[in-house]
Amino acid sequence: EGYLQSLGHEFSAEPEPKQFVGGFGNLNFLIQMNGEPCVLRRPPHGPLPPGANDMVREYRVTSRLWRKFPLAPKGLLLCDDSDILGAPFLIMQYRPGAVIQMDVPENLHGLTWRLSEMIVEVLVEFQSVEPASVGLQDLGRPEGFLERAVRGWVKRYHVAAEDVYRNSASPASAKTIIDWLEKQPAPSAGHTLLHNDFKLNNIVLDRDNITQPIALLDWDMCTQGDPLFDFATLLSYWTEATDPPALNQVGQMPTSTSPGWMNREAVADYYAKISGRDLSDLHYYRVLTAFKHCIIFMQIYARFCRGTTTDPRIAELGPALDTLFEFTHDIVLQRYF
Repeated sequence: EGYLQSLGHEFSAEPEPKQFVGGFGNLNFLIQMNGEPCVLRRPPHGPLPPGANDMVREYRVTSRLWRKFPLAPKGLLLCDDSDILGAPFLIMQYRPGAVIQMDVPENLHGLTWRLSEMIVEVLVEFQSVEPASVGLQDLGRPEGFLERAVRGWVKRYHVAAEDVYRNSASPASAKTIIDWLEKQPAPSAGHTLLHNDFKLNNIVLDRDNITQPIALLDWDMCTQGDPLFDFATLLSYWTEATDPPALNQVGQMPTSTSPGWMNREAVADYYAKISGRDLSDLHYYRVLTAFKHCIIFMQIYARFCRGTTTDPRIAELGPALDTLFEFTHDIVLQRYF
């Protein structure tokens, strides 16, 4: 309160700040600042993986992107002094609405195909923003993005493995995937702004018109890079009924737990149609982002192994990791789209 007042902002403790539930990453609180509801975001407690939970980056993006991409909430304030709350934090515009997690109400089952289209349309709209038009032309390093992504996710694997596999053998499938990625020449589909965690539960929807998006959240990993990396990241979350059950256990989208959604192949067809992008190299991106998906959950589970969290949801991730790596290996072999 004193910090905000020192900057000329009014903070109200009524109503009491409320933490939003859901997710494994950043902590989000609904607060009142200057008489308006706002969202305060800060990283989770404990050591953070490189490149994630970056509040400075998120503020840089959200304080600018809204001008050309109205679904991005406006960043209002950044505090990079960890002495205030124990970590850097930002305050941003609040967009009230509905967020679909893993349970889709039965009355929405007839809208899931349209929701599938909407998700793809939001991504294509975002990727159409010219970085220079919002002052983000210097964000990240788009040249050599995929090569660095491979090196980076392999390095993160080895770092997380020190905790996750301290007392057990790492899965053989992980080594096979790494060998495949390191031997393949990286394709290129140019570069755009990347969200880097694009999925349904980062989209806020209009409660009165559920297929209408009103916000896209979680900008802490936004950068510039290959647009197909963002699209393939979406596909890595897009589960199907024939996928291994462990994928639903760590599921981030309800596409295999309720009827009527597009399958991954239909999603790819629709993305190609409305974006005009060539997807002939999509297999490479699928393998890389499925591997990334494995490592994200590995990093989360490593927090449990280190004792920095006792969240029972995170404890349950351990047994699923081997299946995630096996599934990614099956993508290498093109057993799954």
